[in-house]
Amino acid sequence: MEPFSDQFMEFHPIHGTNVQLDHSSTQATRVESFANGVCFSKHPLNPGEIFLIEIQDKELGWCGHLRVGLTAHDPRSLEAVPEYSIPDLTDMGDSWVFAITRNHNKVIEEVDAGVGDHEAGGGLAGGHQLGRGEVEDEGDGRNNSSKPKTFFTDSHLYIENVRIPRDKLVGRSRPGRYSHILDDLYKTNALPPTARRSRIGVLYVPKGRGLADMHIVINGEDMGPSARGIPTIQPLYAVVDVFAATKCVRIVQVEYGFSSLQTLCRKAIQKHIVHRMAIDWLELPEALKHYCKYE
Repeated sequence: MEPFSDQFMEFHPIHGTNVQLDHSSTQATRVESFANGVCFSKHPLNPGEIFLIEIQDKELGWCGHLRVGLTAHDPRSLEAVPEYSIPDLTDMGDSWVFAITRNHNKVIEEVDAGVGDHEAGGGLAGGHQLGRGEVEDEGDGRNNSSKPKTFFTDSHLYIENVRIPRDKLVGRSRPGRYSHILDDLYKTNALPPTARRSRIGVLYVPKGRGLADMHIVINGEDMGPSARGIPTIQPLYAVVDVFAATKCVRIVQVEYGFSSLQTLCRKAIQKHIVHRMAIDWLELPEALKHYCKYE
């Protein structure tokens, strides 16, 4: 399943009191303190549609980092945006939010209802969080997460029956003398998941019977189900909490289906250069140079 969507991703105009959006509503900056940075997607996500963000800036002196997840609460229905996504939003129910680390994702242990968790939260009956790290045994010996051996295996990320173009999923360093070396650290996921310019995405994968699993993707790597049994009866919005050391994030637009001419040009140019700084030497429009260097 590949969601063909021409929906332009934006942040919802309803957000935490310390959040400031740019004119395009695609960049969110926490302008004060360390809290009140909760943001939502403007529209509910489609099944298999990833809400992808890039960490633009960080702020020293705070403990804690970015948090992402899903909520069944329409932001317009909230009397006030919660100060924290964890535990304030998750305690309201119908929400599943995780702090971004690699330790809370590939999970199997069911959490008893009513037991609080400072790193994750869930809501609707039937939905539950999972444990830590181990690969789940389905009991029949099959590996349902195995990638299909097709021409598109390298160009797409497969999560169950969902196919996502890899092109935008991996973070890139700022153009500079050593950017070609730093880019490899993002590709191999060797950097901390909340490093500047890391890209984090959240999506839900339908599992049948009106239920879904939530997945978090860090620099092109699927971290596994973070929550299982999430009811899909109500629309699900992405949640991004610009919390503590994370200062600013921006939305990265993912193209499904056929790539735009701009993207095809960028891919062709990048394929034939070793170092992004070499783009400055090409006789190209400045706007295209900037796009090739930063995307």
